[in-house]
Order: sequence, then C-alpha cells, then structure tokens
Amino acid sequence: MRKWIIILVIVIVAAIFGYNYVYQDHRDIESERAEFTMSSSEINQLFSKNSVAAEQKFLNKTIEVSGLITDINSNDITIDDKIFCQFSDNLEASTDKNENIKIKGRVIGYDDLLEQVKLDQCTIINQLK
Repeated sequence: MRKWIIILVIVIVAAIFGYNYVYQDHRDIESERAEFTMSSSEINQLFSKNSVAAEQKFLNKTIEVSGLITDINSNDITIDDKIFCQFSDNLEASTDKNENIKIKGRVIGYDDLLEQVKLDQCTIINQLK
C-alpha cells in the first residue's frame, strides 16, 4: 500500500512539472531590451552569407531593425523587401509605404526562397516621415 502512495505522489509531482513546462508564460517582446540593433541590410547580409551561423546567433532573440517600409498589410510590414515583420495586433492607419521605421521583434527564422528574415511579436519603436 505504501508503495502505491509513493508512486502516486511521484506521478502527481511529474504531472505538475510537465504541465508547468508545457504551458509557460509567453515572452513579452515589447518590454524586453533588444540584444541587437541594426539596419535591415546588415542583418539580411549576415543571413545571406551564412544562414546557419546567423540563425544560431539571432534565432529567438529580440532585435531592433530599421529601414524603409516596402509593403504593408493589416498586421504585417516588409522592410526593404528583406525583413518580414508580423504584428500581434492590427497596424494603425498612420503607417504608410515608403516611410522609414524602426521595429523591435523576435527573430523566428530566415526564408531562403524569398531571402527574408522573419520577425514576430513586432512593435513599432520609431516612425520617421
């Protein structure tokens, strides 16, 4: 009987740890400090030269990227045709094409086909008209 109680306690403790591991709180990229700040051409050049090394350096890191808006949709922006930035919320109507912008987001990868660095959870840091 005592053996079953010990096994039951171990299973319950393991289940609690497993649940907490799987359902961790999401990162708040907006409040995090950026680990890297660079232009869109600088980061794209690093990924173009050696995408494996660049992914090891930047993947899942918070960065600030600046450049010119070349494409805009309701919840994403493309900067200099090199950086794809996805926002959690819809963008404000005041954001237009051909504006200089500085965005903070989390690097989620590099698209070899489109040759674009992908960011998510982006926020606009500075918008210059």
